Amino acid sequence: MGLDEDSLDYHSREPPGKIEIATTKPTNTQRDLSLAYSPGVAAACRKIDETPDDAYKYTAKGNLVGVVSNGSAVLGLGDIGAQASKPVMEGKGVLFKRFADIDVFDVELDQAAPEELIRSVKAMEPTFGGINLEDIKAPECFEIEETLREEMDVPVFHDDQHGTAIISGAALLNATEINGKNLEDLDIVFSGAGASAIATARFYVSLGARKENITMCDSSGIITEDRADSGDVNEFKAEFARDVPEGDLADAMAGADVFVGLSVADIVSQEMVRSMADEPVIFAMANPDPEISYDDAKSARDDTVIVATGRSDYPNMVNNVLGFPFIFRGALDVRATEINEEMKVAAAEALADLAKQDVPDAVVKAYGDQPLQFGPDYIIPKPLDPRVLFEVAPAVAEAATESGVARSELDADEYVETLEARLGKSREMMRVVLNKAKSDPKRVALAEGDDEKMIRAAYQMVEEGIAEPILVGDRETIESTADSLGLAFDPEIADPSTADHDEYVDRLYELRGRKGITRSEAEELVAKDSNYFASVMVEQGDADAMLTGLTHHYPSALRPPLQVVGTADDAEYAAGVYLLTFKNRIIFCADTTVNQDPDEEVLAEITKHTAELARRFNVEPRAAMLSYSNFGSVDNEGTRKPRRAADALRADPEADFPVDGEMQADTAVVEDILNGTYEFSDLDDPANVLVFPNLEAGNIGYKLLQRLGGAEAIGPMLVGMDKPVHVIQRGDEVKDIVNLAGVAVVDAQQNE
Repeated sequence: MGLDEDSLDYHSREPPGKIEIATTKPTNTQRDLSLAYSPGVAAACRKIDETPDDAYKYTAKGNLVGVVSNGSAVLGLGDIGAQASKPVMEGKGVLFKRFADIDVFDVELDQAAPEELIRSVKAMEPTFGGINLEDIKAPECFEIEETLREEMDVPVFHDDQHGTAIISGAALLNATEINGKNLEDLDIVFSGAGASAIATARFYVSLGARKENITMCDSSGIITEDRADSGDVNEFKAEFARDVPEGDLADAMAGADVFVGLSVADIVSQEMVRSMADEPVIFAMANPDPEISYDDAKSARDDTVIVATGRSDYPNMVNNVLGFPFIFRGALDVRATEINEEMKVAAAEALADLAKQDVPDAVVKAYGDQPLQFGPDYIIPKPLDPRVLFEVAPAVAEAATESGVARSELDADEYVETLEARLGKSREMMRVVLNKAKSDPKRVALAEGDDEKMIRAAYQMVEEGIAEPILVGDRETIESTADSLGLAFDPEIADPSTADHDEYVDRLYELRGRKGITRSEAEELVAKDSNYFASVMVEQGDADAMLTGLTHHYPSALRPPLQVVGTADDAEYAAGVYLLTFKNRIIFCADTTVNQDPDEEVLAEITKHTAELARRFNVEPRAAMLSYSNFGSVDNEGTRKPRRAADALRADPEADFPVDGEMQADTAVVEDILNGTYEFSDLDDPANVLVFPNLEAGNIGYKLLQRLGGAEAIGPMLVGMDKPVHVIQRGDEVKDIVNLAGVAVVDAQQNE
């Protein structure tokens, strides 16, 4: 099946199209419906009638964008009309929601005349918090956007004009940094003189390029003052007319520093690239096929050629999705009256800065594990990089405030947390812990410290201020890896092989001499096994916490800290806990990694430690001891075990949280079952701490919840240890290591 057939199948599956309306409030009872509609809704209407701005408080207007088109210039399809453009506008809505959690109504208007379209869009101002104009042909699009911006009090943004301008502008900022040229000195040539090209040229001037250095070409050649004077070009093209001889694109490109293609495929030859200045920049952005292919542009000459295209199968994809969702997010959140030049410049600069940061593993995997590091082949972030939201939206919001178009203010730190929550409950929960960690960072020993992921994680810990990492491993390897990754930091390194660590050897021998370890074996373990070295370091107080397990199986990674650090004074057993986050719920699952067949005493202890962990995430625990029985419905040794554990916890004055069991899993998490059938339960609300009867059930349970229930997982977090130790899963990503480091730091703070 070809691409067209796949697309038609995709769009026609039930329900047809790509978007739907979903309710955000309960509608299960008659009272719910009376609040949502008549008669209760009248109260909200009266409030808005009294104070129009209350529409942002009582309706979805503040998070609702209208994507408006008349279908007169659909990318790659031309003037196909309003109705045929609807799949594109729906798709735009999908991108708004996916990347920035913005709701969209797509509005296709069968109106060709600018004044008609302006009148219709303006009349919809009470509905929307912002308007995204899309696929409207030039030159009418200029008049439409400019008029609506002047006459409407919500942001109006024509993405076809400004999206490419902002994204390619970010790429240009970084390209000039790499080739050492100054924006104001660049000789820039445009192929194409439509809405996108004119807006991009204007934006480059806002970034610092000089208008007199920009040469624009249309299908008839260079736009000259003679052509403008003769009326051969419209007023918008005439804005970039130059007092130069007439010529074609090849003439314009000779000696140029930058080529910007927003025209048609295959009109630039390798010879034209060779005619350009040293280390040229080629932005060949015609879609679906560029003005010159990436490979041809790169191979045209021997010096460095920085190339960007609109294609995802080559480096440096200029994709508007890097811009409009996040620009609107920032504008909506400060209730900006417009999206002005300052906000667009802030977006481009934020994107340029982000490209210089270490790239998350998930992004690298999404693009085929190809290396992504700032340089000629990576000058703009990838569209799937979730950090774009946290960088661009705050920059835009700040620029709106500073330029005087914002109607509300935001606290910068709180705003980032709000944005993180939009991408998932797990980010919101981790932000609670990371903020605690930042308040008093601790020293965290990273066993396997010469692994690339550990080094990158250490860099992020330092950058975010959540911990003081100690990389345990070969110094030369660590330093050379950090240098090759372009990580500009000076980490603390503990190299077991290059220093005298007799005190660690003595301590390990003291602890394990009667457990079968000789002194010579202790020397070898300290010198060659970073897990033992880091464990002794933590036990001796030279580090406050420890992470390990990245390159080991879980049991072998856990063994050294268990032998050396041991469990806490009030604990006989350690346990592994996963935090699972759903859209509107969080659950702690224990034990999922350590104890194979715990008895009731172990289950009770695990529950107490898990409850303590929940409180570190600012969650008040409600614990359920799980079984296949509900409160004695089955009576055997297996069901008595969690029942006795619950009894023991209720009798324990230190267990200051509600707990009940034994109970089935659905009883524990479904309010109607818990309170409807078992009203005697000690749990007034569904449980958020689920304690499984054995390791097999725990491991199966959390993985099913994660995979089939769509939960995001944080962990495993080790509880019950004497000092903070966490064992990473093999293959975990850098963000997982950083998150567990944050948990370890908070553990260490609690221990103090």
